[in-house]
Amino acid sequence: MNAPARNAAPSAAAAIDALYAQHIAELHRRTEQALARAGFDHLVVPSGSLHYQVFDDRDYPYAVNPQFKAWVPLTRNPGSWLVATPGQKPKLIYLQPFDYWHVVPQAPNGWWVEHFDVIVIRKPEEALAHLPKDAARCAILGEPQSALGDFVPNNPQPVIDYLEYHRAFKTPYEVAMMREATRIGVRAHRAAEAAFRAGASEFDIHLAYCAAARQDCNELPYGNIVALNQNGAVLHYMELGREAPAQSRSFLIDAGASHHGYACDITRTYAADRAGEFQALIDAVDAAQRAMCDQVRVGTDYKRIHLDAHLALAGILKEFGVLKISPEAAVENGVSGVFFPHGIGHGIGLQVHEVAGFAASDRGGRIDKPAGHPYLRLTRVLEPGMAVTIEPGLYFVDLLLDGLRQGEHAGSVDWSRIEQFRPFGGIRIEDDVVCTEAAPINLTRDEFAAV
Repeated sequence: MNAPARNAAPSAAAAIDALYAQHIAELHRRTEQALARAGFDHLVVPSGSLHYQVFDDRDYPYAVNPQFKAWVPLTRNPGSWLVATPGQKPKLIYLQPFDYWHVVPQAPNGWWVEHFDVIVIRKPEEALAHLPKDAARCAILGEPQSALGDFVPNNPQPVIDYLEYHRAFKTPYEVAMMREATRIGVRAHRAAEAAFRAGASEFDIHLAYCAAARQDCNELPYGNIVALNQNGAVLHYMELGREAPAQSRSFLIDAGASHHGYACDITRTYAADRAGEFQALIDAVDAAQRAMCDQVRVGTDYKRIHLDAHLALAGILKEFGVLKISPEAAVENGVSGVFFPHGIGHGIGLQVHEVAGFAASDRGGRIDKPAGHPYLRLTRVLEPGMAVTIEPGLYFVDLLLDGLRQGEHAGSVDWSRIEQFRPFGGIRIEDDVVCTEAAPINLTRDEFAAV
């Protein structure tokens, strides 16, 4: 379900409150288990602090501690603290500073506040009076700059291993937050496509996206990738050209949105000529991507989806005359990796690249990546509640193509066909998908269908 707007009907607020109550109960259960394993009595989580640039008086954009925003939908409150003790109501120590230089955060309010004992402080050091008496009995999760008195983040590994492993399993509340982030992101993607079709520059498309999302660069979950023409061959292209090219042939946008600390991650590729061959190639990748999304099922090894994607994409290259060898041979000899050089996706939630992607269990350990696939970010077997991205791509990257041309497999491709596609850069299509006991929930496709 979608999160309520500020003036939402009481029934909507009640529904989100019920989901949040279940979410908090699950966090309590996980915290109790994590603390027991490590021998601590309390979980203490600072929200994080401002970092100042060296030799300057400007601060870097504030980024909230993910362990903090897992509990509370607060993302712009440095100097606050969360204390969770088994058997007790969690405590939120909320910094509302005395400050006439900046906007002071409002007092905590809304559907989530009743689940906490809220203590408002005016100075950061006042938090010490409300933290547990013995810092040695606390698992303190945060960065070194968040230290306050004896409360220095110790980040005990057993606690982190347990909490981060189970963070892969989204509660219904978290899925609702991700769905709302997706709704915002899809609205902005629609605006970006319209700006592309109107002939805008990369920079102006980016501005159209931010305006439609109603989020600026610091609020978005990651920097927008807005690439026209051959720039789509740069996987993390972020230059944002100020001038529109003489001819806009293609457009790749990888951009997300945030809602109460949760992210969406969406990529789409468009051709200016809707009836041309590059559009046909996009359509083929799109069809293959939909089939990959349907593989997000209980018991499926995520590594298998990645390896299957290589075969499917090699099949498309063969169909379009790029490959002169079989798809199976292209995967075997590594040629498929020239055109699909990244992983099929990653976990997503509180962080765009969600943690514990390689965790063997909640006690640690690592599940290695398949040999020859160094950029895969997730190697776990899918279980109900896990949220992942599925983002296959086909690119015509000069650096990688040069390596292929100089190697032993140069004859495995039709170089004239590659030259025809190089001016378009590349294709990537990405959806956010939730694994369930039944069919997967494709948050991205659901929202595109609703717009």
